[in-house]
Amino acid sequence: MKIVTWNINGVRARIGNLLHWLQEASPDIVCLQEIKTVDEGFPRLEVEALGYHVETHGQKGFNGVAILSKLRFDEVNRGLPGDDSDDHARFIEGVFSTAKGALRVVSLYLPNGNPADDPVKFPYKLAWMARLERWAKERLELEEPLVLAGDYNVIPEPIDARFPENWVNDALFQPVTRQAFRRLENIGFTEAVRATTEAGGVYTFWDYQAGAWQKDNGIRIDHLMLSPEAANLLASTSIDKHVRAWEKPSDHVPVAVELKLEAA
Repeated sequence: MKIVTWNINGVRARIGNLLHWLQEASPDIVCLQEIKTVDEGFPRLEVEALGYHVETHGQKGFNGVAILSKLRFDEVNRGLPGDDSDDHARFIEGVFSTAKGALRVVSLYLPNGNPADDPVKFPYKLAWMARLERWAKERLELEEPLVLAGDYNVIPEPIDARFPENWVNDALFQPVTRQAFRRLENIGFTEAVRATTEAGGVYTFWDYQAGAWQKDNGIRIDHLMLSPEAANLLASTSIDKHVRAWEKPSDHVPVAVELKLEAA
């Protein structure tokens, strides 16, 4: 089963690329971030025509997450619990039936947090990560395959940036940010890409500015975190870097994990 995360950076602006990629890559489940539309504005019919079920948690103009799946949804949960005042659409969970039981997949869009000295934005990022950790601990108790897929806005290690020295003052690379990310690993999650390669030069995001794509000045901030039950099923990972070279691209590219799972 192929599960993919992709920050689409505006689904209506990239619908042509999305449809082309869905036909090319044929993923089973896709987690989208930054759809930047309300639920009613999502181009549902075009995606459904390719055989996908669609569930969204949208927001006007920014944020917004979605899950596209060839499998039928058994359950959908929207919004990360723990803060009733948080109205950002950054989290959606889907539950699916497989031949080995339930599979849970989350599409998440973690706050950027910049500038790092901002008294609101950076604390919001850290608080969101703490909420995610608490929620994830509870889900781990179910002992089911769980994939937390999304744009984490975290550069885990220096190897995950072409020029790590350029990011030392950025919220994505602050020590406390990276520590919060590692706490997910410490409670039992496996970071899929780094479980399959220790290579440098592995990036998922290239800024639109200063010729970052042409110079391969990238960073790796899109991750798939696997519960122990999901990690036991890990077969491979891949990054569709070529999509960044398409016309009107997102600044992120799809990141995929293959699990040894079949639909029920």
